[in-house]
Amino acid sequence: MKAHTYETQSTITPEKALEFLKEGNQRFVNNLKANRDLLEQVNATREGQWPFAVVLSCIDSRTSAELIFDQGLGDVFSIRIAGNFVNQDILGSMEFGCNVAGSKLIVVLGHTKCGALKGGLDAAQIEGMGMDNLNHLINHFNPIINDIIEENEERSSKNSSLLERLNHQNVRSAIDDIRKQSSTLKNLEAEGKIKIVGANYDVETGVVTWL
Repeated sequence: MKAHTYETQSTITPEKALEFLKEGNQRFVNNLKANRDLLEQVNATREGQWPFAVVLSCIDSRTSAELIFDQGLGDVFSIRIAGNFVNQDILGSMEFGCNVAGSKLIVVLGHTKCGALKGGLDAAQIEGMGMDNLNHLINHFNPIINDIIEENEERSSKNSSLLERLNHQNVRSAIDDIRKQSSTLKNLEAEGKIKIVGANYDVETGVVTWL
């Protein structure tokens, strides 16, 4: 499988870009990697890159987009932050990926058993550890937790039901933030030039489900 060129990227629709990732995850789950020469792709992309998708995922070591979607060099822009949420710099990266570099798809990829979301649920204990920047990160999830937690429900990472609901709602919240905070990406989506979708990766099975 060869690296994408400007010509091949130009023919990809948002729907086709999504299909590429779905097919790649099927290969990953079945341990059937596409035949690609990575060193050849290094050479093919030395003058430029034409990725077809932007994937925002967690820093979790099990959630590498290139691996779980079976993609090669030059195929995807990979943005990673603990808890896969957006901020202004990430939005700028997405705008570059889609409006400048021509990507056709944005995927916000959450995952099961997310440590950042567990930290958000256990914020009271973590705040006592004195890690100011980590505290700032996990407090990002408070508004979402407050929206979804039920009356008298245990706020704890041990509450697997709450953790999974938080995982899904966090992905949806990130997608909402993309549309609300980036008129560039919102307009590209409205014009049909890109799609913005959410997904969830199961760390036990390797399967990606689409939200």
